[in-house]
Amino acid sequence: MADTVAPAVAEPARPGSTRRERTGWYFYDWANSAFQTTVITVFLGPFLTTVTELAAGCELGADSCDGAVHPLGIRVAAGSYYPYLISLSVFLTVFVLPVVGAIADRSAHKKRLLAAAAFIGAGATIAFAFVTGDRYLLGGALFLVANISFGAAVVVYNSFLPQLGGPDDRDAISSRGWAIGYLGGGLLLALNLVAVTMLSEEGNPQRTLDLARWSIVSAGLWWAAFTLLPLRWLREHPTAAALHGGGNVLTDGFRQLGHTLREIKAYPLTLFFLLAFLVFNDGIQTVITLASQYGTEELRLEQSTLIVTILLVQFLAFGGALALGALARRIGAWKTVLLSLVLWTGVIIAAFRLPAEAPLPFMVLGGCIGLVLGGSQALSRSLFSQLIPAGKEGEYYGFYEISDKGTSWLGPLAFGLVFQLTSSYRVGLVSLLIFFVVGFALLAAVPIRRAIVAAGNTPPRVL
Repeated sequence: MADTVAPAVAEPARPGSTRRERTGWYFYDWANSAFQTTVITVFLGPFLTTVTELAAGCELGADSCDGAVHPLGIRVAAGSYYPYLISLSVFLTVFVLPVVGAIADRSAHKKRLLAAAAFIGAGATIAFAFVTGDRYLLGGALFLVANISFGAAVVVYNSFLPQLGGPDDRDAISSRGWAIGYLGGGLLLALNLVAVTMLSEEGNPQRTLDLARWSIVSAGLWWAAFTLLPLRWLREHPTAAALHGGGNVLTDGFRQLGHTLREIKAYPLTLFFLLAFLVFNDGIQTVITLASQYGTEELRLEQSTLIVTILLVQFLAFGGALALGALARRIGAWKTVLLSLVLWTGVIIAAFRLPAEAPLPFMVLGGCIGLVLGGSQALSRSLFSQLIPAGKEGEYYGFYEISDKGTSWLGPLAFGLVFQLTSSYRVGLVSLLIFFVVGFALLAAVPIRRAIVAAGNTPPRVL
């Protein structure tokens, strides 16, 4: 692994960017990945569903619950509350993220925007300490604030990438940031799972619920504490518009967003890349989201197997991101992402053939997912940075982040419809192949060098 990392470190950085500054940028991935892994992936869904079931009059620890709650007078089944919250947060981010990006491009103080979004999100996560008893509405409101703030901070964070290195350096920089994020998120998740395992009491569901709540709180504390490093080490790189704007950043940001929406048709190849990313990334996100359900319902695996597999994915994704980043230095990011989509297709086919009640093959497949997961996402991010017109990084990463999170309903919808028609999770999983096949075809059709030049940028030596 050391041989993989060393060449990337030695790469010359863009003038004005220092190693300390890039290290600060990496550590925001370390900071915010705790929210994605500990909160979203593992603890929040079961925790908030249990709180909602208590509000619906169900007994703590009951095997099933048919009760309902009535937020704003609308009847909602207790088990549907959390999925509906996810859909609502997705809907809201579609409107929020491009605006945040436009404001970031017009501001000479992007670090302040990063701090505001990160600390609001971390604060909302820490406030889960007060989600006790049946306070499902408080939990829902805090989740919406935290999740939207998480996306907004990522938009600002990503907008720093083009200023940290030249065209030939960004794949390595992005891959290292993603890898460190998986390492940090996996470390906190491991600590929390150890704490839950050691402190849980047989037959005491309230103790388990409390441990889940404090695990969520710990992610907020981790997020806030490690955000201090990028805020200290990153430097401002204001755009020309930020230096000479002279107006109100908020109103200018809205005005600039409207201007970009009118003129975005001037960059059709950038839009075409976004469409390709929308399709194949939706498949990736769906696999991540539904892996646990597939493991429990179709393969009949124990919860302990799923937890070990989640940790395996996290830590192997660290090495996978660095390895694919090193490969991109040799064959180019575009070809490496295309190769990763072929590997994703193999993962789906292998998952279809997994035997039931066999933990080892499932964990091996989880390891394969970890190796390809981080690299495909990190290199997509750095490749997109080449397609952004100078000075509009925040806006375009706002649209990118919508493609990352705002369309993740397509894959689950396809999976759910196929399952409803066939009553088979295996056939439902195979339906996801279309996202990787179509995404591969769309990405392969992008004339990547011409797209970079059309955006006014210099292509890297290897594509």
